[in-house]
Amino acid sequence: MSNPRNNGNIVGRLANDPKVFENKDGSKKVLFTLFVDRNYTNAQNQRDSDAVPVEAFVRAQAQGLGPYANIHRGDLVTIGYTLRMDRYSKNGEPVFDLKVISEDISFLEPRSVTQARLQERVQSAEAQNHTLQVQAQGPAPVGAAAPTVVHASAVGEELPFG
Repeated sequence: MSNPRNNGNIVGRLANDPKVFENKDGSKKVLFTLFVDRNYTNAQNQRDSDAVPVEAFVRAQAQGLGPYANIHRGDLVTIGYTLRMDRYSKNGEPVFDLKVISEDISFLEPRSVTQARLQERVQSAEAQNHTLQVQAQGPAPVGAAAPTVVHASAVGEELPFG
């Protein structure tokens, strides 16, 4: 049961694909960042966003990454979270690190929209790879020309200074 005073929801878009780290016990730690709009507009009538780092844990008994296997950059999601304060010492100084821990995730876009976005990213990456491969091959080789032999006396005669 969660603490009703230490939870909330965040709605935002993923900044990047999640990073996954496997623990020794077989569980996994999933790190991702959400861009979350502020609830007010600035003087230029624009809504600013904040990047919120989020951590999720997947138990060792779970198959794959659970729902976190289906999130990708740009996806609109809502995260149910709790806050946790990690305390430790670094170089003799106390460090207090506040973490946003994902308890659950809900997708706010249809799968067809997220799959289309992912397919567009794949096509863009393939086009970029093709361009890089063409550039790496370089221009067509030019036939080797015979070296030009210049005699020192000829060079000395053409120089404007003696």
